Amino acid sequence: MAIQTVGIIGAGQMGSGIAHVAAQSGYQVLLHDISGDRIEKGIATINGNMARQVSSGKLDESVRSRAMSSIRPAPAIQDLAGADLVIEAATEDETVKRKIFTQLCPVLNPEALLATNTSSISITRMAAQTDRPERFIGIHFMNPVPLMKLVELVRGIATEDFTFEAAKAFVVSLDKTVTVAEDFPAFIVNRILLPMINEAIYVLYEGVGSVEAIDTAMKLGANHPMGPLQLADFIGLDTCLSIMQVLHDGLSDSKYRPCPLLVKYVEAGWLGRKAGRGFYDYRGENPVPTR
Repeated sequence: MAIQTVGIIGAGQMGSGIAHVAAQSGYQVLLHDISGDRIEKGIATINGNMARQVSSGKLDESVRSRAMSSIRPAPAIQDLAGADLVIEAATEDETVKRKIFTQLCPVLNPEALLATNTSSISITRMAAQTDRPERFIGIHFMNPVPLMKLVELVRGIATEDFTFEAAKAFVVSLDKTVTVAEDFPAFIVNRILLPMINEAIYVLYEGVGSVEAIDTAMKLGANHPMGPLQLADFIGLDTCLSIMQVLHDGLSDSKYRPCPLLVKYVEAGWLGRKAGRGFYDYRGENPVPTR
């Protein structure tokens, strides 16, 4: 099927990033969130990011202007009725996602495709809660979406070939590279990445090294562009914990047990960059380790 209008649910970091690349690639974009202020903030973020692309010579002003004019606020779920593809990019909480699909499906065109940007939750299980499991697929973008080239495509057990091919063509049209993952907890990237981050938190928890020592060791000793604790703050410690819980519950292996220190930070509300504090304190001029 021809995808022309893309609905995006969630105007946060991931949703606004997906809206950015979709609009830049010529799609009409409908951006929905439960808060009108969040939609406005998301569109402002996209505009600011595109303006930086223009100033650095990576984007023509004409493309920026056309892309911004193709993004429309969709404050009510009913405003997504005309979308050919809707991508859910809400918080990594299955209960929240199921509620969204329950509200969304009755207003969608029966032919419309439905996707989730989940980074860890079962595609098959979520698809089964909708009225179109054969038209449901996981399209997992990496953060930050405008910069990261990879997208994981994940089929549920009921996903039909036409849905997969349409989703693949859509991702390729965004100038992204597709990797296909089976529907197992956390798929490929996070199945490998999050246990590494969790282990780094255990190293901190056990006193083997400080925040600064751990991040320096992995940057200079393993040639990682960002230390694992800095990366955890960037992802969001609540998201890291959610993914580790999905892995632990889904695979029943003690090696995926979330580190108690990660749980403590989330309980404290120290969720990383977005909260101003995580393994680093971001409230000053420069980030300072909190341990």
